[in-house]
Amino acid sequence: MGLTDGAARAALKAMFDAAVAAADPRVVLPGMLAGIERPRGRTVVVGAGKSAALMAAVLEEAWGAPLEGVVVTRDGHSVPTRRITVLEARHPVPDARSEAAARAVLAAVAGLTADDLVLALISGGGSALMSLPAPGLTAEHKQAVNRALLASGATIGEMNAVRKHLSAIKGGRLAAAAHPARVVTLAISDVPGDDPAVIASGPTVPDPTTFAEARAIVAKYGIALPGPVAAHLAAGSEETPKPGDPRLSRAEFRMIATPMMALEAAAAAARAQGLAALILGDALEGESAVMGTVMAGIAQACSTHGTPAKPPCVLLSGGETTVTIGAATPGRGGRNTAFLAGLALALKGAPGIWAIAGDTDGIDGTEDAAGAIVAPDTLARARAAGLDAAALAAGFDSYSLFAALGDLVVTGPTLTNVNDIRAILVAPR
Repeated sequence: MGLTDGAARAALKAMFDAAVAAADPRVVLPGMLAGIERPRGRTVVVGAGKSAALMAAVLEEAWGAPLEGVVVTRDGHSVPTRRITVLEARHPVPDARSEAAARAVLAAVAGLTADDLVLALISGGGSALMSLPAPGLTAEHKQAVNRALLASGATIGEMNAVRKHLSAIKGGRLAAAAHPARVVTLAISDVPGDDPAVIASGPTVPDPTTFAEARAIVAKYGIALPGPVAAHLAAGSEETPKPGDPRLSRAEFRMIATPMMALEAAAAAARAQGLAALILGDALEGESAVMGTVMAGIAQACSTHGTPAKPPCVLLSGGETTVTIGAATPGRGGRNTAFLAGLALALKGAPGIWAIAGDTDGIDGTEDAAGAIVAPDTLARARAAGLDAAALAAGFDSYSLFAALGDLVVTGPTLTNVNDIRAILVAPR
């Protein structure tokens, strides 16, 4: 199977598009509603995340009964709704609107009865978008901690363990506030392992983490905390609801889209183009550039030895890598372009290997691109353009590298989020 550069790029983009489409709420949400019994009382919709507004709009059309409520999504991710109020807030660092949205969500579930139903629409990004500080803390305190966490190299699970213990709504507190109403959470997973307690910091599920664990994570990464935050974690009062808490006895959790579903859709798109598809995992974590180096080695093994897959093949993976910035002054870039820069540098122009990596929400970190594409001639084109790819990668400026080469993948907000999708295409030698 001979592949031109254009054909390889088109094949990779088709895989990425298929992965995103598999997590589209318009496709996956209506079928999940059939098994939910309509209540004798009110149906109150609440939610948070990059997909919350689209999920709310789909729910309005498909529910077939009266409902009301409020959801919060990221700036620019709103869609029209008729009965459910849609708020916008900042991501990934919360702002004053994040706090106002959290208060609005808590107000919506206040005073409910056992005859009422709460439908919670949860997706990635909800942790920052619905941010209510615990008593004694301020939004500024949480913003400072979030910035430190994002730059620390902590995993998403570790970050959320800390966030939950600084919050008045996360870690099961939202479901506890809705008691005694029935709570059904419909979630799109953006976290490795699809742990409900980690998605958006688990506002409707029991929290297995503790104040002690939050303190240990802060110490592990050497994060300097504002005085009130340190005091709050040290005091450890008002622990989050734990498994078995009676206030969460009527809470259910249903996953409507996951990274593995997206990867399976990408694999089907690959096979439709005559490519063998190998899914390496949906929960890969680690430093982005290092992961790029590791994946380059696997791709080269396929090319040279036909293992773990024989070309023409595609290596697929999902999960969320991290970029540890430390004290450096970063340029522009996200974890996907950082991964691809590391991959390209490790491949050193190896023939017949292309790759795409992107965030399924359409936003790599804080940039306007979902990710980028690497080709066999990426480094050669960079040199011809007077660019030092290694220096740009070391300076956390991978976005600038791929922007200069015209290799960014720009989708705009997709209104869903099942984490990152990476595909490496290996053609026969």
